[in-house]
Amino acid sequence: MRRKRPPLIIENIKLTTAGAKGAAIGKTEEGKTVFVRNAIPGDTVNIRVTKRNKRFFEGIVTEVLEESPHRIQPECQHFGVCGGCKWQNMGYDTQLFYKEKEVKDNLERIGKINVDHCSPIMGSKEIFFYRNKLEFSFSNQRWITEDEMQENDVIEDRNALGFHIPGRWSKILDVKKCWLQEDPSNAIRLEVKKFADEHDYEFFDPVEQAGFLRTLMIRTTTTGQVMVMIQFFKENEEQRIQLLEHLKQTFPQITSLLYAINPKGNDSVYDLDIQTYAGEDFIMEEMEGLNFKIGPKSFYQTNPKQAYELYKVARDFANLSGDELVYDLYTGTGTIAQFVSKKAQKVIGVESVQEAIDAAQENAKFNNIDNCEFLCGDMKDVLNDDFVTKYGQPDVIITDPPRNGMHPKVVENILKIAPEKVVYVSCNSATQARDLNLMKDDYDIVKIQPVDMFPQTYHVENVVLMQRKS
Repeated sequence: MRRKRPPLIIENIKLTTAGAKGAAIGKTEEGKTVFVRNAIPGDTVNIRVTKRNKRFFEGIVTEVLEESPHRIQPECQHFGVCGGCKWQNMGYDTQLFYKEKEVKDNLERIGKINVDHCSPIMGSKEIFFYRNKLEFSFSNQRWITEDEMQENDVIEDRNALGFHIPGRWSKILDVKKCWLQEDPSNAIRLEVKKFADEHDYEFFDPVEQAGFLRTLMIRTTTTGQVMVMIQFFKENEEQRIQLLEHLKQTFPQITSLLYAINPKGNDSVYDLDIQTYAGEDFIMEEMEGLNFKIGPKSFYQTNPKQAYELYKVARDFANLSGDELVYDLYTGTGTIAQFVSKKAQKVIGVESVQEAIDAAQENAKFNNIDNCEFLCGDMKDVLNDDFVTKYGQPDVIITDPPRNGMHPKVVENILKIAPEKVVYVSCNSATQARDLNLMKDDYDIVKIQPVDMFPQTYHVENVVLMQRKS
């Protein structure tokens, strides 16, 4: 039997910056790079190595020898266990500094782009309670804290309603208060857990794939509407109605109360038959006079107030006069397309998910927008000469791809179409920089605007305006 290597402890590491996925970075005396989770640039720490590589170590803090001046006390009691807010122990100004730095570093290093004209990052006014959607899991395999383990008592209550522990798919953290979604989110979750415990409901067993209560989704809007959806692993009509009726009576602010029976091997909602118990089967979000219908399967930006700021940047970069034809690539549910439509002659939105296109068409009709057309198809196959012949030569292309960026064929086709302007919205500045590098011989980078959509995390959005070279 192979003997396990003893853990490697490295002492007195000065952490000087932050890098990929929010890890703080330092170097050993030999010059080897060390990535440390849950630490802050400026800390001096001892670490236990969790991963060894020829070029770097990854580790976790065993002792903080000297605290960074940027370190603050996290608000959330679950910080460090829950994986949701990895930077909550870092001051918000410092978070913004490293997010802007990451964008600039990626554009310079990967894209070979001059970032002297990059605008300062746009911070979020709300740094807590900004999300409009959270999904919680039920489990009879609650995560046991270190304090509980040290007490050596027999733990009888193993039920939990909360988030998955990072790297432990079967373990759920029982959340007491989450700082990401405003009330009544916490009140609803706590009441569901209390009611289920008091009435001996079966919580889901992720290992045995058994039980009754499976997931809880809460969606809210800036207009005050609330959607609650519960997934049950199996049908128990009496208990189901008892719980849903209790929620209906206890929280009259719930405008959409939904449920689904899900005996599958995963929690995905997209192939479920979702039933309406009370209220509507949707909630409505509003943005600058536009209304967007959001169902349980809909995608909508999870920070709606900051999404408004992001979309304004994209629209300002496009600088439309009312005569332009705009292609909106990776349009999703058509939010950006409709947002810019009042300043364009026509907008063509393209997306690969039919349900998203259906929602975009429905919302455009609801908003009395008649100059948007939405099409479903794989971007690398749809965007071609025939497409341009049919819909016209675009003056502006707005593109907002997923994290892995644009397919090389899409980049190639954009260069071939050669619009006057390209506005590139990205949630991953590394893949954005890769794509920009492929386009920089044909386009000048005119403006760069990082936008923080997710305070307390290392994620950052970036918008770039490209102008075709004359």
